[in-house]
Amino acid sequence: MGKIISIANQKGGVGKTTTAVNLSASLAVLEYKVLLVDADPQANATSGLGVDPEHLESSAYECFLGQAGIEDCIVETDTPNLYLLPTRIDLVGAELELVNEKKREYYVAKALEPVKDKYDFIIIDCSPSLGLITVNALTASDSVIIPIQSEYFALEGLGKLLNTVRIVQTHLNPNLSIEGLLITMYDARLRLARQVVEDVRQHFKQMVFDTLIYRNTKLAEAPSYGKSIIMHDASCSGAINYLNLASEILKRNGLK
Repeated sequence: MGKIISIANQKGGVGKTTTAVNLSASLAVLEYKVLLVDADPQANATSGLGVDPEHLESSAYECFLGQAGIEDCIVETDTPNLYLLPTRIDLVGAELELVNEKKREYYVAKALEPVKDKYDFIIIDCSPSLGLITVNALTASDSVIIPIQSEYFALEGLGKLLNTVRIVQTHLNPNLSIEGLLITMYDARLRLARQVVEDVRQHFKQMVFDTLIYRNTKLAEAPSYGKSIIMHDASCSGAINYLNLASEILKRNGLK
């Protein structure tokens, strides 16, 4: 059975989708079969892997609402072993449609159930909110990775997210764990960035990944080509960072 990992932070601009796309691609090139689920109506993970949201016959929206089977919605990517459940902007309406439904927090888990055994990892890119779809993703997941930007407001809102995780653990998914906190957009030249890393590691200890994701121009430009960093420039520091993260996750899960 594959491990389901959500990438979540309600604070935008912290490298959440960048992490979801490039961690998925890194695990894939390490020969693990991976499904990336785009659960963000902005559809950046979808377009970032070269899929046009406007030309989808079916997407995560239909899948989550039970209007289409997940295997009919999954598409292949140009990265071997990496598959995508794409989305488009209409996913934003799913929260309104689910709000009065019974067991409304379990729709994503139900949608993923038929393919859980077919992938080594299922990575869910959550929207920058703590809305119903994000709660659904956490309810469906085995663990969550929380990207934290190495800047002054890095910990802003983190308490609210951790409280949401605790609520999900208590009431919806007792098996949910925190895979780790990931420092992103790190610039070693900045004293503030170094201080943020020190503070986060001092406070959260082993919860923080050893791997740092450095600021990297290639990482920023890869989505404009519809490619993961591995397919765009496998030799750049951004690709090496995410391969290191994938290796660290494999080691934490006893797979390496």
